[in-house]
Amino acid sequence: MRRRLYATVGICVLAAIVAASARGDGGPGPGVVQGWDGIARGPVRYVAFATGTNTVLEVVKRRGGRILRYSFLPGNYGVPVVAFDGTTGGLSHDGRTLVLGDVASSPQLRKTSSFAVVDVHRLRLRHIVRLRGDFTFDALSPSARMLYLIEHVSAEDTISYRVRAYDLGARRLLPQVLVDKTSWESVMRGYPYSRAVTADGRWVYTLYSGGQHPFVHALDTQHAHAVCVDLPKSWNKLNVGRMKLGLTPDARLVIRSHSRTLAVVDTKEQRLLSIVRVP
Repeated sequence: MRRRLYATVGICVLAAIVAASARGDGGPGPGVVQGWDGIARGPVRYVAFATGTNTVLEVVKRRGGRILRYSFLPGNYGVPVVAFDGTTGGLSHDGRTLVLGDVASSPQLRKTSSFAVVDVHRLRLRHIVRLRGDFTFDALSPSARMLYLIEHVSAEDTISYRVRAYDLGARRLLPQVLVDKTSWESVMRGYPYSRAVTADGRWVYTLYSGGQHPFVHALDTQHAHAVCVDLPKSWNKLNVGRMKLGLTPDARLVIRSHSRTLAVVDTKEQRLLSIVRVP
């Protein structure tokens, strides 16, 4: 199991910063990244770097790497990593809001967690979300009205987690846990290996494995609704780390390993249409 370890190096030279990456690994959430590619939208990337007790957020041109804008934020933050395949998140579908996660200093469960909510157009900090407990970023609704979080619930069983919703407008954590209403299991288990998001940013699909059986977590970020599409327990024999989620033009979610299609999910009804059986 990869642990939640971080290493950050920041060197500020005028407006440009050269930094080593910082990655958070452990529990169901892969943590955050500082440096590297950050998160891309259109012709630019948003990249966070550590510099002393602050974070520098840069807007970098994808072609050529020129720094277009930068801003200093109080605290130590990075771009959220939402799956172990390296997929990053934190940028709302409308492109107006970026959420950065704090950098944890140890693999132990934290007593408090914080997130920096940034106005992308102004590249200014809107506010800091501070919560009691160990939380990592999961997803945003298309207009960033709702922030979805992974709550780590056990120091002994680090792959156990709950999905929570935070109302960014009201600035409060909603009391209810997001669950699949067909099972009502509030605590889930697994590592996130791959992610796919619909073109409108509403549905977020994440492939989990490491618990009793693999599954796809389907999150409706618009209406705070979740569905779990269970995969056979025999799939534990497969190398889930090589699997990728993808969406087709006809609204189907495809699980592939290399060029082979292993399963197809109907995203309108959130059910399996076909699957490769493993003896």
